[in-house]
Amino acid sequence: MSTNGYRLVQLRKFLAIALLSVILLTLSYLLIVFFQVWLNSARDQARPVDAIVVLGAAQWDGVPSPVLEARLEKALQLYDEGLSPIIVTTGSKQIGDRFTEAYAGLTYLLERSVPESSILVVVDGSNTFESLSATANVLTDRGIGNKVILVSDPYHALRAKEIAREVGLQAWFSPTDLSSSFSQLIRETAGTSVGRMIGFRKASNLSR
Repeated sequence: MSTNGYRLVQLRKFLAIALLSVILLTLSYLLIVFFQVWLNSARDQARPVDAIVVLGAAQWDGVPSPVLEARLEKALQLYDEGLSPIIVTTGSKQIGDRFTEAYAGLTYLLERSVPESSILVVVDGSNTFESLSATANVLTDRGIGNKVILVSDPYHALRAKEIAREVGLQAWFSPTDLSSSFSQLIRETAGTSVGRMIGFRKASNLSR
């Protein structure tokens, strides 16, 4: 074999090993993040805080969907336990909707005897990052404090907490009783991995 041929073979071997190493490192990283997502989904970190933040979900003409209702019921439970005097409902609306997710949450809580003075409605934001960023601004403007319990489905725990930290909130997570599917855990693994690499603000723009 000529010298050039030998060098070409060695280069191909090097590139193959490098590619394999990158693939193995990527898979290892994703596996670690998946485990972190799953582990956080099983934790309830409820404790006294400045505000309980309900992450938005679908509403049907002002009526919370079962997913949003589960989140509101969890927030109501935490409120009744005295963990915070404030509940924040979040979420904008889809094209064609008459009501926002946050407004649907407001009416739901009012119907269950939560005083309006104990509810903050944050309609700015079409995704988790935007909603939590707007929530952080509202809490700061009201002088309420930045310690919050985030309420959402279990699979959402890790990414929601990391987004909250990025926008200046000190956050813990209290999940609903809904179960998390494998596909939801996979999706959150991807979202968390990307957010950690490029920042959750930039990652939130990728879904537009």
